[in-house]
Amino acid sequence: MTTTPASAPPPIRDPSDLLAADARVERMATGAGWSEGPLWMPDTRRLRWSDIHGDRILEVDEAGELRVHRTDVEFTNARIHARGGVVQCSHGRRAVELERDGAVTVLVDRFGEHRLNSPNDLVEHPDGSIWFTDPPYGIEQPKEGHAGEREYGGCFVFRWSEVDGIRAVVTDMAKPNGIAFSPDHATLYVTESAGADVTDEVATIRAYRVVGSGGDAVAIEGRRFVRVEGGTPDGIAVDVEGRVWSSSGDGVHVFAPAGERLAFVPVPETVANVAFGDDGWLWITATTSVYRVRTTTRPA
Repeated sequence: MTTTPASAPPPIRDPSDLLAADARVERMATGAGWSEGPLWMPDTRRLRWSDIHGDRILEVDEAGELRVHRTDVEFTNARIHARGGVVQCSHGRRAVELERDGAVTVLVDRFGEHRLNSPNDLVEHPDGSIWFTDPPYGIEQPKEGHAGEREYGGCFVFRWSEVDGIRAVVTDMAKPNGIAFSPDHATLYVTESAGADVTDEVATIRAYRVVGSGGDAVAIEGRRFVRVEGGTPDGIAVDVEGRVWSSSGDGVHVFAPAGERLAFVPVPETVANVAFGDDGWLWITATTSVYRVRTTTRPA
């Protein structure tokens, strides 16, 4: 597959010089059902992502060459580099799992006696713990997992480690989705993906203060960080200066740590998630496709 420019999106609005002077949105691959979970693989110089509706994991290189990494993957979603491999969310297994050396191992799939809903997005803390969101999409959306029940009765953000086990750290959101830490790990950002019929916090990113350490770490004092115009925020990424790059229905919105919107990158499809590669590239998963745009920053 060759690189194909996106079809005439509106101009990029970037008064903050966060994007390269010649930045343009490039479509690098297409043909998925719902693109999610982007992760740059520096060793192979490919972007790995999930086609959730196709129940497969795909990769694309910098020349736009597409390959299938794995099929029948139990509806994986977001992923990170951790534990000597790739730690990812599985809607189908209702679990957080580790893929390493060709094998897949479940790390956590229960909260007490109850199965998780469908882990969606995750991030690693410097203490080695995994913090992840657990909305219900994999048990409620036929194309995203298997029908099931909310066994513990809510949709929480969890902290898990091999030493301390699993603990709920955010319990006041309707459908927590994307998740990221600030560069100093003192703030936890979580996107709210529930609609107006469920919560007044529709189309918002919430921020929590992280206090304590190890198994005693907690996320407290949740507040509205920003309301995202143009659609529901899903996946997010934070750069080295603490700016939040958020997906939305109309593109990618960039916010300062204080909440001011700094830039907007229009994308021709609904954006599900974003991830930084290297050389300043921001990779974007959006409905059927993967896009990229060159920035002037780097990941936190």
